[in-house]
Amino acid sequence: MKHTVLKVQPTDNVIVALKDFKAGDEVAFEGKTYQLLEDIPTKHKFAGEDFPEGASIYMYGVLVGKATRPIPKGTRISTENVAHSSGDYKLGARNTNWDAPDISRFEGRTFNGYHRADGKVGTRNYWLVVPLVFCENRNIKVMQDAMLEQLGYATDRQFAVDVPQLIDLYKSGASAESILETQILKSAGDIQRNRLFPNVDGIKFLTHEGGCGGIRQDSEVLCRLLAGYITHPNVAGATVLSLGCQNAQFKLLDAAIKEMDPNFSKPLYVMEQQRSNSERDFIAESVKKTFAGLMEANKIERKPAPLNKIVIGLECGGSDGFSGISANPALGYTSDLLVGLGGTTILSEFPELNGVEQELINRCTSDELAEKFANLMGTYAQRAVEAGSGFDMNPSPGNIKDGLITDAMKSAGAAKKGGTSPITDILDYTEQAHKPGLNLLCTPGNDVESTTGLAGSGANVIVFTTGLGTPTGNPIAPTVKMSSNTALSERMEDIIDVNAGTVISGEDTIQSKGEELLEYIIRVASGEAVPHAERLGQDDFIPWKRGVSL
Repeated sequence: MKHTVLKVQPTDNVIVALKDFKAGDEVAFEGKTYQLLEDIPTKHKFAGEDFPEGASIYMYGVLVGKATRPIPKGTRISTENVAHSSGDYKLGARNTNWDAPDISRFEGRTFNGYHRADGKVGTRNYWLVVPLVFCENRNIKVMQDAMLEQLGYATDRQFAVDVPQLIDLYKSGASAESILETQILKSAGDIQRNRLFPNVDGIKFLTHEGGCGGIRQDSEVLCRLLAGYITHPNVAGATVLSLGCQNAQFKLLDAAIKEMDPNFSKPLYVMEQQRSNSERDFIAESVKKTFAGLMEANKIERKPAPLNKIVIGLECGGSDGFSGISANPALGYTSDLLVGLGGTTILSEFPELNGVEQELINRCTSDELAEKFANLMGTYAQRAVEAGSGFDMNPSPGNIKDGLITDAMKSAGAAKKGGTSPITDILDYTEQAHKPGLNLLCTPGNDVESTTGLAGSGANVIVFTTGLGTPTGNPIAPTVKMSSNTALSERMEDIIDVNAGTVISGEDTIQSKGEELLEYIIRVASGEAVPHAERLGQDDFIPWKRGVSL
């Protein structure tokens, strides 16, 4: 029988609504009957007992808030009656015993990837064009306009709207009313991709607002981030545009590249505009160098690789009240499967680990890792307060509207993406993932800043769970979208790749959905499946300025 409510952990004192309830409805659950005192929308929670003012609210087995006024049993939990609160954490005894999942279905399996000289394997073969400073953004755009369509790298988004048809209608004297009634969307099948370089999956032109001004540390971190992208297994080589006088000097980038890959051997062309004869000459030379690089990149072909060469970035955004119940734990099971196979996964978004620090500390494989995690969390939290904010201000209006009313509640569900495996490394922003197993990476909770950091630390596939929907992607790491609910999957089918709403409906278990997701990831890693974010050219890239963003 399909359930209409859910208690995530036996120790929780709130109950999740799996459907809309009206005030006065009676709910029978676990031998008790609850009289609902107000409307309880789907995904929201109601009090499982009478809460006095100051009472602790528990969900996912952890403290997620405190009652700000008396809350009678059967009343909706909301920002009007609950404030954020989270448990304390401390270093001490740890427990890294782990019941690994059954990996027999995937043992011995391979994917077809691009083998690099440093032993890493890419899931894509991209050429990168990046600026060292925002002054070069316009030149990057000129190169992009000149090269993408001509070389066959159009995306569905670029030509999905038939603007020439509107122009023809206007010239023929059509009225505004008739234009508004005209169908101008083109199907994906209308878009032709005759790539000159079939083994190159794309040219990725990045822009950003950094490299000069601000503080010198921002430019240093930017160079480390760009080095992470240039040395990334999904990147065959790069063209770097520099003005010449900026803070982000090439020597900083070069030092970071050598640190990350001491034997770096990819083609790398560095162009400095202040040494050129003219802007036109500078762009022309940059285009020629990029074209020559594409010729080299095209010589690389996909070959079989073990699944442990897949590095999954674990991301969530536009989360809802079901994210921590369906999509996130399903992704967590996928993470456990890959870790069991000897692979690597990376969990980021430190503001969304607030309240579950103790669990994560206990899973660290050494005292040093536990201490590093605690220090990074503490420092980040303090910087947020100094900026006039705090982790408690992380939930967005969309999160709150769909039932995630405190940061601790949001975090407890978000952490489910990391599964249950031991934590083998703690990474500060731009540090590289070298150790197999689950890694924690310090990034903001902001979706794009986080995915930018995940790719910069080596994720060659990103899985992005969402309950509200988002088009976000990444330039170099194919980004798979998994919905927490079926309604979203049906409403935004052009964005969602995998639907975890079947866990809520009872058609799937966490385990079966996690296995399904890993099967899809293998196809994506092999180039056999193209996630919607990649198909649409959703190449979002935002470097993090520390202390500014949650």
